[in-house]
Amino acid sequence: MGCLPNVLPGYVRVDEEGQRRRFEEYYGVRLPSRPGLTVTEMMHLAKEGRVRAMYIVGENPLLTDPNSTHVEEALKNLEFLVVQDMFLTETARLAHLVLPSTSFAEKEGTFTNTERRVLPVRRAIEPLSGSKPDLEIVCLFSSALGYDMAVKGPKDVLSEINFLVPAYAGITYERVIAGQRIQWPCPSKDHPGTKFLHRDMFVSGRGRFHPVDFLPPSEWPDRQYPFLLSTGRILFHYHTGSMTRRVEPLNLFSKEPFLEMSEEDLCALGIEDGERVRVVSRRGSIHIKVRRSERVFQGSLFLPFHFSEAAANMLTVDAVDPVSKIPEYKVCAVRVERLA
Repeated sequence: MGCLPNVLPGYVRVDEEGQRRRFEEYYGVRLPSRPGLTVTEMMHLAKEGRVRAMYIVGENPLLTDPNSTHVEEALKNLEFLVVQDMFLTETARLAHLVLPSTSFAEKEGTFTNTERRVLPVRRAIEPLSGSKPDLEIVCLFSSALGYDMAVKGPKDVLSEINFLVPAYAGITYERVIAGQRIQWPCPSKDHPGTKFLHRDMFVSGRGRFHPVDFLPPSEWPDRQYPFLLSTGRILFHYHTGSMTRRVEPLNLFSKEPFLEMSEEDLCALGIEDGERVRVVSRRGSIHIKVRRSERVFQGSLFLPFHFSEAAANMLTVDAVDPVSKIPEYKVCAVRVERLA
């Protein structure tokens, strides 16, 4: 629905004037004709004072973004930071204004899952502790800024999507609520939806191949930082754990951070399995328990990024791929030190 900085809903490029005009006429406003910024780019410009305000919804970039020290400095440099979230996350603690939102069980609406199927959400309990559904918060915030949205509820939102996004034209609120589990593209109300998106050929035609040259990462291990650190997820927690770490059964499986290291490297450094160590990169350091692992190669380390008390992104580098702008989360040079 237009969550990428270079497209409007339905993957319409913002620099396509004819398509952009449809949205401008619908909303009665002028829209930017140039692509926006990625999160990493925003943080750099916020640090420089060129981005002066942010409105962050349901994200915790102080833990998820690379080079956390830089991110914290950028967020603190903002003139106005709004965070809309269910819990007071690490990022929310830096905000000038916190807008408490509700969980899925406290609101009505629809969502599209990863197989392109539009599914309904029905309210199970009333919103808790003065919180409000995201839709209501966004509408109130927009009105306070002088733009009144003609939206009264989830039905209006999906009707707007039906009108503006051809691939969703036939996925009406009535069909979804009636139990039809439709996958986009669905161009009309009598269309059954598309089970396989690329069944006979790609939507854009035949596959297009482009040769690329290898670009090395911004930093390799060296004598000062001899280990290659890769960060990632584990089964029992999601992102920064702002929700999953509040679920005690999940904590029974994984309650604290750990660093996976090969037996050869443990022996070479004289470190015992379960010992606390210091992990240091060019950007910061953390203290963490080591876990002997057969999953990592000698010279490599693995660190989950779900745990704020040993934040993996204190270590990672904020260099990005020149095309996708994705940071190098999987390549970071570090050293491991025994604690005195």
